Amino acid sequence: MPKIISPQVDFGFLLQQVRQHAPEVFDAQGQFLNLLEGHWQEPGQPRPYHSPVDGSELGGLPMLTHAVALRAVAAAKNEAATWAANDLDERKRRVHDCLTQLRPLADLIGKLLMWEIGKTYATGFTDIDRCLDGARWYVDHVEPMLQGRQPLGLVSNIASWNYPFSVLFHAVLVQALAGNAVIAKTPTDGGFISLSLAFAVARRCGLPLTLVSGPGGELSDVLVKDARIDALSFVGGRYNGRNIADALAQNQKRYMLEMEGVNTYGLWNFSDWDLLAQHLRKGYDYGKQRCTAYVRFVVERQRFPQFLDTYLGVIKDLKVGNPTLVDGPGDQLPELAFGPVINARQAEDLDRLYADALKTGATPLYEGRLDDALFLPGQDRSAYRAPRALVGLPRQSELYYKEPFGPIDSIVLVDRVEELVGEMNISNGALVAAVVSDDHAWAVRTAHEVRAFKVGVNALRSRGDRAEVFGGLGESWKGAFVGGALLVEAVTQGPAPVLGNYPDATLLPEKI
Repeated sequence: MPKIISPQVDFGFLLQQVRQHAPEVFDAQGQFLNLLEGHWQEPGQPRPYHSPVDGSELGGLPMLTHAVALRAVAAAKNEAATWAANDLDERKRRVHDCLTQLRPLADLIGKLLMWEIGKTYATGFTDIDRCLDGARWYVDHVEPMLQGRQPLGLVSNIASWNYPFSVLFHAVLVQALAGNAVIAKTPTDGGFISLSLAFAVARRCGLPLTLVSGPGGELSDVLVKDARIDALSFVGGRYNGRNIADALAQNQKRYMLEMEGVNTYGLWNFSDWDLLAQHLRKGYDYGKQRCTAYVRFVVERQRFPQFLDTYLGVIKDLKVGNPTLVDGPGDQLPELAFGPVINARQAEDLDRLYADALKTGATPLYEGRLDDALFLPGQDRSAYRAPRALVGLPRQSELYYKEPFGPIDSIVLVDRVEELVGEMNISNGALVAAVVSDDHAWAVRTAHEVRAFKVGVNALRSRGDRAEVFGGLGESWKGAFVGGALLVEAVTQGPAPVLGNYPDATLLPEKI
């Protein structure tokens, strides 16, 4: 039987449900609106918004101008004092109400994320599920975290598209729970429809949230530099992050800037190849479009034959295709390793990085191919890329120091422990790393030499949930750390200093 798009994830069917649950998000012509000054308005200049799954148009991003963004910031700031005057029990009640109303919509949101940012259903549902469970944990545990602390006022949020719920919306809910008004910019590359649905529910529950769309040049300047912004949470690339840090350093604003780094996986004196296989499969979640993806493997040379046998056995078995297809009505969605990358531009940039690596002398180790059986005949595949791997990446290659943010691995062979540590530390700080070895004591010692915020010993590390703190070392992070009580402290003020990675800070953790 030929492949078809599952009726349960047909985008028209999903959009109809969004209209039923949040009609206020649309104007009379069916265009999407922005949430500012307490209600949905301003369609702006709609910009066509296409799905990475098949290139189809999903609607129009309601892009605002600088002047309207200023109105949004002014109104959001005016809500801050009134919201902070509510006691904690009232704030907890409203956030709890929001979470209760969103829970039945989790399945819809997970399916929307398939079309909006190319997630498989499993990873899309995980994103919203982690958000709801994590925010509920804060509702249950926030009271002691707020002892002696006061909200900052208005918190601004600019985040990437890859985790719109477990990162962006989760942070927004905790910021409001802590007593702040919140303004957020929708990620330009994806997630604004599902986020609009969630923000509509939150606003109806009385949370002081503002959601706006617009080009980076128009909105980012307002959401970063305006005097009414009291704190900024940013997730994105190092170039933009550095510019933001420079701008904020001049006016003493609180900031949390999460940026990329090359997350590395070091293997020495190791023989548990089944464990490696587990790590490799898990590492390909969402096509390595994660700030905590492991993209550089530093391997003891004499272990390379066994490593390669395991690596190729896993990578050749990964299925990459259209996540919305089934073999017929009622069939289960396919179990794919991942679907498309975020758009054709990112896919082309991955091609450019790979070609540059080959041109500078890297050796291709694996070049995957897309399977026609996992796509509709003739469908747009411009955002799909199969896994690729390189060995012997030269230092003059751009990929040597850069996170690809997609399914390209590089493998570096070393002969000495000093080389292993040096090759794991090439990006001047990272968010996560892993060291695997049969000698656990050696791995623990070596982990302390790796410049990453979290280093797993015979285990992968991730951003974490609930009580687990998160941050970065070196250029991968600037400002306050988040997670657990630190996420609350990052958006409040009190007698104790806020733990973080600041240009002049000595408040770095040991190893988290």
